[in-house]
Amino acid sequence: MTRYEEIGRTYTATREPDPAVADQIYGSFGDAVSILNVGAGAGSYEPIDRRVVAVEPSVVMLAQRRPGAAPAVRAVAEHLPFPDAHFDAAAAVLTIHHWADWRAGIAELTRVARRVVILTWDPDHLPGFWLTEEYLPEATTAMAQITTPSLSELVAALGGGSVTPVPIPSDCADGFFAAYWARPESYLDPVVRAGISCFALLDDVLVAARMERLDADLSSGAWDARHGHLRDGGERDLGYRLVVSA
Repeated sequence: MTRYEEIGRTYTATREPDPAVADQIYGSFGDAVSILNVGAGAGSYEPIDRRVVAVEPSVVMLAQRRPGAAPAVRAVAEHLPFPDAHFDAAAAVLTIHHWADWRAGIAELTRVARRVVILTWDPDHLPGFWLTEEYLPEATTAMAQITTPSLSELVAALGGGSVTPVPIPSDCADGFFAAYWARPESYLDPVVRAGISCFALLDDVLVAARMERLDADLSSGAWDARHGHLRDGGERDLGYRLVVSA
C-alpha cells in the first residue's frame, strides 16, 4: 500500500497546479510532444497541448483524476510498462521521495524517455522557514529520513543535467509543504495538512499541539510581529529545484 492510499483522499481540495510552477515545468519539456507523468497523482502539471500518459500506483489518487484527464496506468516508477525511448520526455513532480528505489526509478525514466524533468527539493538547502524553525522542527528531521537524493546524486544518475531554482509565489495554488509560507492560517486547516505528506510522518498529538501554538500566536499578533512582512507577497526560494537531464 502506498502512503497516498491513506493520506491522499482529499488531495484535489488543495493540490492544484500553480501557474508559475507549471510554466517552469512546461518550459523544460522543450519540443517534446509525448510526455510520461510518473507519480502523477490526481493529474497536476499535465499540459493539455501535448500527448500525456500518467503513471500512478495509488488507486486513491487515480480515482481523483478528473474526467478528460490523460490516460493513466497503475504502475510504479521502478517498473515502467513501456518500451525503450517511447516518450519524448518524462516528468516526476514532487514524487521522487515516495519511491522505494530512486535510482531504479531514474534508470527507468531515462530508459523510456529522451528527456527527464524532475521537480524536487534540495535536501542541503536551509531556507529559514518559520514553520520548521519555530513550530515544527521535527518536520525537518522527518523529511531527512525520507530517501531524497542530493542534487549532485540526482544529476549524476541522469547522466548530467541542469538544476534551476523554483521560487514559490506567496499565493501558490499547489498546497505542498512550504506553499503557505505567507498564509500561516492555512496550516491550521486539517484538510490542507492532509494533502501534505510530511505531516503524515509526524505524531498527530504533536502536530495538534504545535498548531495550537501557531493559532495562539496568530490570535495574539505574535506571529505577525515576527513575520508579518511576509504577507506583502512576492516569491521565495524555499529549496525547490527543477532538475532536467542533459
